[in-house]
Amino acid sequence: MRRQTATGGASLAGSSRDLRLDPLSLPIRFDAHDVRADGGIRQIELHRERVVLRRAVSGMRMAVNVSVSDFRGIGCRGLDDGRMLMLVHRDPSLSIPLGISDDPEEIERMWALWSEIFGLPQLPEDKLREPAQRRRRHHVISKRRPRFLTRRRVGRLPDAPKCFAGEREIIARN
Repeated sequence: MRRQTATGGASLAGSSRDLRLDPLSLPIRFDAHDVRADGGIRQIELHRERVVLRRAVSGMRMAVNVSVSDFRGIGCRGLDDGRMLMLVHRDPSLSIPLGISDDPEEIERMWALWSEIFGLPQLPEDKLREPAQRRRRHHVISKRRPRFLTRRRVGRLPDAPKCFAGEREIIARN
């Protein structure tokens, strides 16, 4: 059992000091903040080839084993008081913090070192994206039949009933 702090959560690697993981001392095991996990903490094991995330959600304990090659790269994100290096995954809940510092030179060195050790690219900093332009309304597709109407069959009137009035009935008998 881990030692609990007075506030009720386990002490995190970056709780009282800047988070700095040493890439040359892999494998590393540390705790990180996770909003969705019970207690707000998840355990991370960082190896050269894989990453193991352990957390409990609604009482259900789980361990997620992810290959390092499944991550997009090493990204740098700006914070209020510094910058943070992250191992970026397509699923944001699987992204892992690697280090926090307010020294730009140190961040650049650590960024290159982590990228070299994992063999992943250095991702550019996230910038605000502008929304896409609105599509033009006078498009070729707009003149077609609406999609939900293409699934319907075209209606036809039933054939008119056949009327044989005024004709003589012929009955064949043997």
